[in-house]
Amino acid sequence: MTPPSSSATARGRAAWLAVAAALCGGAAACVVTTHEGPGEPPRVPPPPPPPVSQAPPLEPEETAAPGGAERAEPAIAVRHLLVQYAGAMRAPPSITRNKEAARERAVEALARARAGEDFEALVTEYSDEPGAKERGGSIGRITRRQVVKAFADAAFELDAQEISEVVETAFGFHVIQRTE
Repeated sequence: MTPPSSSATARGRAAWLAVAAALCGGAAACVVTTHEGPGEPPRVPPPPPPPVSQAPPLEPEETAAPGGAERAEPAIAVRHLLVQYAGAMRAPPSITRNKEAARERAVEALARARAGEDFEALVTEYSDEPGAKERGGSIGRITRRQVVKAFADAAFELDAQEISEVVETAFGFHVIQRTE
């Protein structure tokens, strides 16, 4: 867009400046285009930097061992099966059982696990978690902070190869086995 020539009226210039200001968002100068050349990235402003956390710092005893050395949070390896119900967090629409039916199904899976049946086979039969069957229910090594409190409390109380009671979380009912 080019401004009117010097012979144009002041009224024409004022109109041109108003249009330019509207298109440029009030900036002194801008390029208004919707065309990018071949291989050019879109002409958009860069995203804003991520916000700085306003959370209070961790207490020293949570992050450091005596003497100031950092201490690693304990991690354990676990696998689990998850029985979901309609309305549970992240339950797909295909899950139609109610909460009580889900609890009964988890109790049944627990009884079979404690009777010595193969845990991976039980995951294949009972777990509603996407991808659990392919992983044998394994979620690898976890720390307390990586999972919801009820799950962490149950898992960290177990000895290696021990199986938990049925654990209820917002996701449904879990049967957890600590693997190491």
